[in-house]
Amino acid sequence: MKKYFSYFLSICLLLTIAPRGKAQVFKDPTKSLNARVNDFISKLTLDEKINQLMNAAPAIPRLGVPAYNWWNEALHGVGRSGVVTVFPQAIGEAATFDPALLKQVASAISDEARANFNIDRKRGYELHYGGLSFWTPNINIFRDPRWGRGQETYGEDPFLTSQMGVAFVHGLQGDRPDYLKAAACAKHFAVYSGPEGDRHAFNAIATNLDLHETYFPAFKALVKAGVESVMAAYNALNGIPCSGNGYLLDTVLRQDWGFKGHIVSDCDAVADIFQFHKTVETPEAAAALAINNGLDLNCGNTFTALDNAVKQGLTTEAKIDSALASLTRTRIKLGLFNPIGTDPYDKIGPDVINSEAHRQLALKAAEESIVLLKNDGVLPLKNDLPKYFITGPNAATINSLIGNYYGVNNKMVTILEGIAGQISKGSQLQFKQGIMLNAANSNPEDWTTGDAKECDVIFAVLGIDGTIEGEEGDALASSTYGDRLDYNLPKNQINFLKKLRDGYKGKIVTIITGGSPMNLKEVHTLSDAVLLVWYPGEEGGNAVANVIFGKASPSGKLPVTFPMSLDQLPAFTDYSMKGRTYRFMEDKPMYPFGFGLSYTHFVYKNIKADKKSIENNQSFEVSATVSNAGKMAADEVVQMYVSVPQQDYLTPLYSLKGFKRISLQPNESKVVHFTVTPEEMQIYNTAGEPVIPKGDLKIYIGGSSPVERSQELGASKMVMTSVLIKN
Repeated sequence: MKKYFSYFLSICLLLTIAPRGKAQVFKDPTKSLNARVNDFISKLTLDEKINQLMNAAPAIPRLGVPAYNWWNEALHGVGRSGVVTVFPQAIGEAATFDPALLKQVASAISDEARANFNIDRKRGYELHYGGLSFWTPNINIFRDPRWGRGQETYGEDPFLTSQMGVAFVHGLQGDRPDYLKAAACAKHFAVYSGPEGDRHAFNAIATNLDLHETYFPAFKALVKAGVESVMAAYNALNGIPCSGNGYLLDTVLRQDWGFKGHIVSDCDAVADIFQFHKTVETPEAAAALAINNGLDLNCGNTFTALDNAVKQGLTTEAKIDSALASLTRTRIKLGLFNPIGTDPYDKIGPDVINSEAHRQLALKAAEESIVLLKNDGVLPLKNDLPKYFITGPNAATINSLIGNYYGVNNKMVTILEGIAGQISKGSQLQFKQGIMLNAANSNPEDWTTGDAKECDVIFAVLGIDGTIEGEEGDALASSTYGDRLDYNLPKNQINFLKKLRDGYKGKIVTIITGGSPMNLKEVHTLSDAVLLVWYPGEEGGNAVANVIFGKASPSGKLPVTFPMSLDQLPAFTDYSMKGRTYRFMEDKPMYPFGFGLSYTHFVYKNIKADKKSIENNQSFEVSATVSNAGKMAADEVVQMYVSVPQQDYLTPLYSLKGFKRISLQPNESKVVHFTVTPEEMQIYNTAGEPVIPKGDLKIYIGGSSPVERSQELGASKMVMTSVLIKN
């Protein structure tokens, strides 16, 4: 009898804790999305619901639901999660002006993410940074070069940022309407770009005009493209913390733009509402403010206070259900509740991780990202000169390859290794680091500059890395929380370059790493050629060598303006766009937005518009002929800018409204066409309303932004036409 009683108890226990398959509609992929969402929520207690609203969502054993951590990174490769392909940093990807390539990169990233996830799930791993919801891309506007996180963005221009961001989202999320390969996240909404040290309490003041003209467009574009998630920023906007800002999260995102995904806070930003912003006094009030105004997911644990918030009448269980519904829809679309093998992406296997095809993609992206800032005829170089010398603090370090939010790879190619791999046998190559990154050498002896001057060419690899610029707690050598309040290169680097130049009759090729604008005036003067290579990823060294030795012509363009000095800019804490970026800055820059030289010369001519005048609701076509007048095949990024009639309020001087990357053989010509729509002609008035001003609309087509400095530095001359807007 004892035996049967024990068996009976075991059966009862199993029935209590084991999933009841018949009743678990949320696990059935044949059921509708809404039915699955509602079924899941109906099975949870209030405490279980609340626990699922935080990034580290615990398992629910009685339903057979494993733990899931929403916090994962994939800015330029799967981040913090093993050996993967490391692509160029986002700012470098922006310099390619190649959305099609970025979509391929993002697709490769999500393939590797899926493969890792599939392996982990079979092993029963439930790891932080092991999921499929990625908090990327960062589409904030890089409005000020002092911001340490600008390297994560696609630059200063809303149109370029929109185009690159949409491409990344499409590549990362896949092309199936019913399943997500991975979930992308547009961050940080909104008006977030420093200072890093004050971000938890900072209040960004922005006008309606600046919001709609500059800070909102990329987010709107990604919402329209179907991005699954939006992250609310740490800071407040016009006095209201972004993670509890009803105007941002409900009015703009949900109502005006029709956003259907979920909204997540930046990490511990809900706690900031009461701890640093002091908007409310308690965790309960902060959690209620956030969820009542549209926040669904709390990165952090302040939402544990929602239980008491409900008891205190600050919020309701219905609000919690609404937030959980948004999150559950994402989990279902990711296949997280499906039986293994029923999701089409379950078949992605380990062979894609760090594959040779992805390495070649990383090489192509790095090559396209490199910007040639100066060339006095020294590049491309022959690879069989008698003696080469490579020096500088960033020549042999992987820190200058990876930027921030990176993965790791077992075959990182430094710039030293890339150049060494292409030097002809019999030629000499010497390497000495020469100097520290940002501090004077303790040893007064200098064996480097003397040895270097005995060589035919010196490669000086200078610039900055992630120890100097980055996020609040990540830039180890920064005393300003990752921001660069000193715009100059470290003084010891300039002094070193001066010593290399002094009396030297050979050629100096200076290679600059980094993710933000910096003062390169003296570098430009002291060098025969200057290459900006950003943080070029695992194949960075090979990409740099391919450009130096002429296997590829440089074709990258600057996605951000390099001012002459910070004296040209407003205060870092001033979020007004007046005087900022190429769109509103009237001072002459050091290097203009869109600028980048080539090994060939492109000629622009025959610009034509198919209409001489239009009504303000009409589109028109514009075209120009681009010719390769040089002796080398090369890519060119053809850029189209419009200039609207200036108004009595802040109006862009120029705005990028189209670009196309084309390849041309020597003596080849192509006619490049653009469509100018009413949306691309509009600006915003002081109320934040779109308007199309009457008068002459000027259209420029060329290889850089239409400022005089572009031609001074050697860019091809632009062509211009105009169309009359009648009303």
